[in-house]
Amino acid sequence: MPNAEFFIPQWDLPAGVGAVVSTRSGGCSSAPWDTNNLAFHVGDKPQHVALNRHALLASLPDVRAIQWLEQIHSADVARACSGSVTLTADAGFTQDKGLACAVMTADCLPVLFCDDAGTQVAAAHAGWRGLADGVLLNTLATFPDPAAVRVYLGPAIGPQAFEVGPEVARSFPWADSGHFRQGRGDRLFADLYGLARQQLNSAGVRDITGGNLCTYTQRELFYSYRRDGQTGRMASLIWLAR
Repeated sequence: MPNAEFFIPQWDLPAGVGAVVSTRSGGCSSAPWDTNNLAFHVGDKPQHVALNRHALLASLPDVRAIQWLEQIHSADVARACSGSVTLTADAGFTQDKGLACAVMTADCLPVLFCDDAGTQVAAAHAGWRGLADGVLLNTLATFPDPAAVRVYLGPAIGPQAFEVGPEVARSFPWADSGHFRQGRGDRLFADLYGLARQQLNSAGVRDITGGNLCTYTQRELFYSYRRDGQTGRMASLIWLAR
């Protein structure tokens, strides 16, 4: 049995709420997915992915099931169900105890949500397209009061490594200029963390933690699609303890 490795975000959560972010270590996948790949769609052996997912669930005693998503870089948000089926969406939310909301990433931004009362949680996958299209705002809209929501920004490609074309900047007409720095020629360095903070702050969220881990540069900890091409995926999870 693999020994799934993860870290617990440094985040002030209400009692009865748990969250973890997996790393690339501790699983049974071989290169280039070494070793704790949690995604079936990246070319890894299905039996390795299944074992890695099983090990992750077994290491979380307060979780009875994980709601996995088929992520399509959309702004769609789904209510988590039993975890027995994979939902097509880029964010999930729940008020059910013991059911973890999960998103997989390897440079895109994973965002975890929790209300102050500890009665609802959510997880969202925000690449630049999803962020521009409003996946975080749609996820936030599942909560009654944005001012009573706490947010954690998980590991994503950092602003020193995320070089994009001018069309990306044009997708964020509301963004502060500091979120796009000049690169080579017409290329720009985009700050996913800064864009997410600005968007969530503007929507009324005041409690935002994280945003200081770079998947591209922290090779030993994280997968990075931009860095490696064919590679695995980490998972960011949040749940209400059963």
